[in-house]
Amino acid sequence: MRAIPPRGFDVAEFESRLCRAQLQMQADGLDALLLTTEPEVRYFSGFFTQFWESPTRPWFLVVPLNGRPIAVIPEIGLAGMAGTWIEDIRTWPAPRPADDGISLLCSVFAELPKHFGRLGVPMGHESHLRMPVGDFERLKQGLTGFEIADASLLIHRLRYVKSAAEIEKITYICDLTSDAFDVWPSSVSLGETEREICRRFRIDLLQRGADTSPYIISGSGPGGYDSIIMGPTDRVQTAGDVLIIDTGTTFDGYFCDFDRNIAFGHADDAVRRAYDVVYTATDAGFAAARPGATTSDVWAAMWGVMEEGGALGNSVGRMGHGLGMQLTEWPSNTPDDGTILEPGVVLTLEPGMEFAPGKQMVHEENIVITEDGAEWLSRRAPAELPVVR
Repeated sequence: MRAIPPRGFDVAEFESRLCRAQLQMQADGLDALLLTTEPEVRYFSGFFTQFWESPTRPWFLVVPLNGRPIAVIPEIGLAGMAGTWIEDIRTWPAPRPADDGISLLCSVFAELPKHFGRLGVPMGHESHLRMPVGDFERLKQGLTGFEIADASLLIHRLRYVKSAAEIEKITYICDLTSDAFDVWPSSVSLGETEREICRRFRIDLLQRGADTSPYIISGSGPGGYDSIIMGPTDRVQTAGDVLIIDTGTTFDGYFCDFDRNIAFGHADDAVRRAYDVVYTATDAGFAAARPGATTSDVWAAMWGVMEEGGALGNSVGRMGHGLGMQLTEWPSNTPDDGTILEPGVVLTLEPGMEFAPGKQMVHEENIVITEDGAEWLSRRAPAELPVVR
């Protein structure tokens, strides 16, 4: 296990993020950005709290074309935000449904210079507003001299390439989770339920030093599973079953996201062949993942192996995605995504196939794009399907 990375980031990291954002805002003709979600606010401010689990209060961060971001937040967050690099913090006594920060937010925008008359708000694919729709309508009515423009692609591209400090955190949690997965097959036995197995795995991750493990899903069935998103359930593992566990575990607000498969008692030839195919497909995706290639090139490399290996289809819809502050981030490895890979991009490779009616095999690893190729962040799964006896 490598050394534990420092928590948080230097001010220089946030200054770099802000500078890149403001350069793109100038190019896109935006006077400001309005950010409302936890990852967006944290990315520019460093404000990191579990209190986002409470949906009652909205939180706003305004990124102007010039100068540092301005926080417009509930009073309860003042002390926490004051501990970040943000200097201009405006608060109101939330919750106040009649005016939950909207007039205060409008006053901030009224102060800003209007070079372009455009306010950027993430509104496109893989984005959302964390505020009531009615409040957003009131905000638009209260704005003077601004039209609203979609800034989702701007935000996606800013967060797409990770800094060295971000990659260090992701690498650490991938290492930790790989350690847990390495010993996982020896910790399970026939007769246990998915829920029991996943609960013990989560405990192991936390004891090893993970901050949270909010995402541990599983699927199992005789000779393969039919779903990878509905478990864990109370289904008991019996001889001939195949079990998958997929985890998104975090350190300092950054995720890993990969899975492992095991069989119980024995694995028939069809299961072993399917495991071999998705394992080989992962290698093909890794070989295709290099600067200048696209997410669609990575998809094609993996799908080519699976198609040749007898895949009946892929119900997941993509074969991997971006990874970082969120379990899944832009972009997606799909036939038509076409996003160009760059050094510093962190991706999952997730080939999955239906190898028989109602039977799936899915495999996932985490990688980072380097100057001349890619590196594994997750420790590679066993080349042969482990069997628990």
